Amino acid sequence: QVQLVESGGGLVQAGGSLRLSCGGSGRTFRSYTVGWFRQAPGKDREFVAAVTWRAVSIYTEDSVKGRFTISRDNAKNTVYLQMNSLKTEDTAEYYCAATRPWETANIRDRNQYIYWGQGTQVTVSS
Repeated sequence: QVQLVESGGGLVQAGGSLRLSCGGSGRTFRSYTVGWFRQAPGKDREFVAAVTWRAVSIYTEDSVKGRFTISRDNAKNTVYLQMNSLKTEDTAEYYCAATRPWETANIRDRNQYIYWGQGTQVTVSS
């Protein structure tokens, strides 16, 4: 069982940066692949990025590639999403999620994730 808590959201102007954090509970946090998803009003929740349990594979969708970076610090049980050059279309509720232990398959698919945080709001103003 993993509990996830997001933090770091807020209001920022276009072109600015934010760093989101996803803190996980338990000594086994390092065994979970963790992903970030976002959901804008009226839209489906979409995949943003994921880092596997060994950080050997990192995926980002094209819309954020080159601007967002995902990383993890297993000593702190934390996964980060560094977001640079933010655009108004990045405005959304951002969620972190974790798969079952040792999972690496289909990690862009939200159905692979069984633990979810409550979300943190990111608002980018023009």
